[in-house]
Amino acid sequence: MVTLSSLDKLNAISVTLEKLKKDYPNLVEKLFDMVNLTRAFQFKYQYMGCLIMDEDPCQCAPNFVSRSVLRLYKKELQKLKDDLDFQVLKQTFAEFRSTGYANISQLVLGMTPESLVGTSSIR
Repeated sequence: MVTLSSLDKLNAISVTLEKLKKDYPNLVEKLFDMVNLTRAFQFKYQYMGCLIMDEDPCQCAPNFVSRSVLRLYKKELQKLKDDLDFQVLKQTFAEFRSTGYANISQLVLGMTPESLVGTSSIR
């Protein structure tokens, strides 16, 4: 699914993420770590988003990755999901799903909304 993201939506996500950082710093730190792990493993952010949202990730699941790496990745993701405030994050992902998990992830990493205008939602 390819979507063009409007600057207004990206700015709204950015503001929401900043509020989450202030209100739930530990949760956002775990999300930041998970986004970085996703990037380091060269997995698609869409895969991480699907796992966070309990959606079927088969369209974006990594190919040719050993089961041990996937187990490690899912174990780390479970730490995020076990956070007491996880539902706040899941609600945020649901609210901005149409903008794309990749865009949300890149904003978590510190990219600006302006740099993401018009980018694909699947990476």
